[in-house]
Amino acid sequence: MSTIEQYLKPEVIKRIAGLDLKARFIVQGFISGLHASPYHGFSVEFSEHRKYELGDELNTIDWNVYGRTDRFFVKKYRAETNTQCHLVVDVSPSMGYGYKGMTKLEYGICIAAALGFMMIRQQDPVGLVTFDERIRTYVPPKCKRGHLAVILGQLTKAYPSAQTNIAGALNDVAGMLRRRGLVILISDLLAEPQSVLPALSHLRFRQHDVIVFHILDESEVKLPFEDMTSFQDPETGSRVVADPHSVRKAYMARLNEFIESYRTVCNDNKIDYVQLDTSMPFDKALMSFLMMRRTRF
Repeated sequence: MSTIEQYLKPEVIKRIAGLDLKARFIVQGFISGLHASPYHGFSVEFSEHRKYELGDELNTIDWNVYGRTDRFFVKKYRAETNTQCHLVVDVSPSMGYGYKGMTKLEYGICIAAALGFMMIRQQDPVGLVTFDERIRTYVPPKCKRGHLAVILGQLTKAYPSAQTNIAGALNDVAGMLRRRGLVILISDLLAEPQSVLPALSHLRFRQHDVIVFHILDESEVKLPFEDMTSFQDPETGSRVVADPHSVRKAYMARLNEFIESYRTVCNDNKIDYVQLDTSMPFDKALMSFLMMRRTRF
C-alpha cells in the first residue's frame, strides 16, 4: 500500500473536497489601507457584510446598504493570493506512543495528509517542518500533485532521536518563514505550557494564521489501567510505578488544567485549538473542526 493510500482514505477525500482551509486574511478596513498592504498589486475579492462596530473606518461602510436598511454595515474583503501552508509536525519520542496500536504520530500523519490534500487541491503551496529538540526536516512549500507524497514520505521516515523542545522549534519556524501564511502545528504538546505558549504567540505576532492540533493518546486522557502499573517517560526513560486508582483523580485534574492552559491562551491569541485523542475517528474530528472554521469567515 502506498504512503498516500495508507494515510489519505478515499472517504475522507470525499468529505473534505468542498471545504476551504485557507487563511483568508480578512481585515477590517482592508481597502482603505491597501496602498500600505503587503498585498499591494494583488486583486481583492468582496467577501461579505458585517455589522459596523465602534472603531471601524467610516470609509468601509456600505452606504447603499444603509440607504436600504437604515443600518450600518461594513464591507469585508479578502486578498486573492495563494496562501502558503506549513505543516509543523512533532516527531519526538512521545509521539511514537500508542496504547492500542495507532501511535500519536500516525494519527497526526492522517491529519497532515488530509490538510495537505486540501491545500494542494486549492493550488496553495504546502510545506513540512518536523522537529524534536530541533528542526529535523524542512520541505519547502509547493502545490504540485505529487508533492503530498513527498511530505508523507518524509513523515513516515521520521525517526525521533532526542527530547522535545517545542518552544525552540516554533521560534525557529517563526524566524525562518518570511511570508505570512498558515502554520499548522501537530503535536502532543508534552512540554511545560509556560514555555510553549509564548512561542505560539510569536507566530501570531508574525501575523501567521495558526492552527494547533493537540493530539494525545487515548490512554493519556482516560487512564484506563486497573492494576499497579509502571509508567515510563519515552524521552528520558525514567519510570514511576503507581496504582491508577490512587492517582486517577489528581491525574485527571492536572490533565484538564494542562489542556485548558493551552486552550485559553490559544483563544486569547486567535489561534484555532483542536484537542484530539487517538480514540476519536480522525476524519469526523477533522470535519467537525473544518465546518466550525468555515462558519467563522
